[in-house]
Amino acid sequence: MTVNLARYKPTGEYVAIRRIDLDSCTNDMVNYLQGELHVSKLFHHPCILPHKSVFIAENELWVIIPFMAYGSAQDLISTHFTDGLSEQSIAYILLGVLRALEYIHQMGYVHRSVKASHILISADGQVYLSGLRSIFSLIRHGQRARVVHDFPQYSVKVLPWLSPEVLQQNLQGYDFRSDIYSLGITACELANGHVPFTDMPATQMLLEKLNGTVPCLLDTTTIPPEELSMKPSRSGADSGICEGPGAGGARHTNGEPSSSSRGNPYSRTFSSHFHAFVELCLQRDPEKRPSASSLIGHSFFKQIKRRSSEALPELLRPVSPISSLDCMQPQDSPTGLASLESDLSQLDVDDWDF
Repeated sequence: MTVNLARYKPTGEYVAIRRIDLDSCTNDMVNYLQGELHVSKLFHHPCILPHKSVFIAENELWVIIPFMAYGSAQDLISTHFTDGLSEQSIAYILLGVLRALEYIHQMGYVHRSVKASHILISADGQVYLSGLRSIFSLIRHGQRARVVHDFPQYSVKVLPWLSPEVLQQNLQGYDFRSDIYSLGITACELANGHVPFTDMPATQMLLEKLNGTVPCLLDTTTIPPEELSMKPSRSGADSGICEGPGAGGARHTNGEPSSSSRGNPYSRTFSSHFHAFVELCLQRDPEKRPSASSLIGHSFFKQIKRRSSEALPELLRPVSPISSLDCMQPQDSPTGLASLESDLSQLDVDDWDF
């Protein structure tokens, strides 16, 4: 698969083209793609990435989707916010994802691939959930099944985000609450700048999750003061595992650096609402995790006062959307094209699961 940038001539609008070489696809992969395209055609929601058009060009399947000028949330933390995004920007992003998940779950589906690289942000600050490739329907023979027993295909890359019950693969199965666990891991990914459990072998990660080890937000309340005063290093924080909430005193700010322990990227304090939100999502027992509908009303989101289209571009500064290059250089300017190509090269498009 390759992803190309194109301009739709009638409107001058940028679009992204996902081109898939069908000759190199197995029959299973073709069936997998058909399922994904069927679901994307079925879904209509402002927080789910739409497909503008799908067609065959010679031996390639072309999927046309809106161009996301900020890239994915994973692009943002890998290139600009390496120690994590601000709490307020995370609140806007997660609210958009929850609205998408609420719709997906109401339609009878489990997403099974919620992570930062599947959260895309448009030039105007709108948040979209993509990654429908692994989605699974609870509807079987006209009846809505209570649980799923299917393990996601091609899921090696998403193992750190998968819930314990999905990884366990036992007779109890799993349901939509597994997506809520993945959302909690994604919240840690956005806040800490890296994914919990990624420094562990897959077998150890499975054991840690099954034993109830819970990742958390890394800040002054979860990292001992003596570690915060040490030379900044991620060696002890790569797994995202820490002593747990309340380890370092009261929480009182929204992820802003603490006045003490300057120089350590985790010398900040997230709000108690944010910590509580993550703790709810990462409950070991899926029955104790709230639904997406319930989480939308969580106190963590009370800090949101404006629409994401108004607030998110401001919160993501100094990062600017790629489309803003249009006003800096003429469209046919070699310098403008070179700048655009350079900016596009920073995006992790290989991991964009449109």
